[in-house]
Amino acid sequence: MHDQRMSTIFNEERLSRLFPKDKADSFFDALYGDANEGAYDIKLVFNGDAPDHLAFEFHLTQRPGKCLACNLTYGLPEVFQRHPVINIKHLVQEIEACLEGRIQVTDWKLLNTQELSGELHVIPLVISFKPTR
Repeated sequence: MHDQRMSTIFNEERLSRLFPKDKADSFFDALYGDANEGAYDIKLVFNGDAPDHLAFEFHLTQRPGKCLACNLTYGLPEVFQRHPVINIKHLVQEIEACLEGRIQVTDWKLLNTQELSGELHVIPLVISFKPTR
C-alpha cells in the first residue's frame, strides 16, 4: 500500500491526537506515582510505509535536568507492550481506523530500543496489514 498520502494522513496534528503529549506524564504517574519522576517525553512519529506495513516510532526525548541514558530504555518495548496507559493495542486500532477501511491490521510489534543520541532514544512500532481495497 505505497501511498504518498500516508504522510498527510499521519501528520503531526493527527499523531498528537493519537498519542497526546500528556500521555508521558500519565505513564510516569502510573509507574512512579509522580509525573515529575519521568526522564523523557514520548512522541509518536510516522516513519513511512511499504506494501505490507506501516512504520511508526516512539521518540523518547530527554527532559531538562534528567538523564535518558540512565533510565534503562532498552526494556521499554516490553513495558510499552503491556502498559495500560500506553495501550499499544488501542493505538494500533486507532491507526487502522484513520485509514477508513483501506487496510486490515494483521499484526504489530515493537522493535528494540535504538539510541540515536544521549538525548533521543527510539522504539520502532511496525504495523503489518493487508489491503482491503
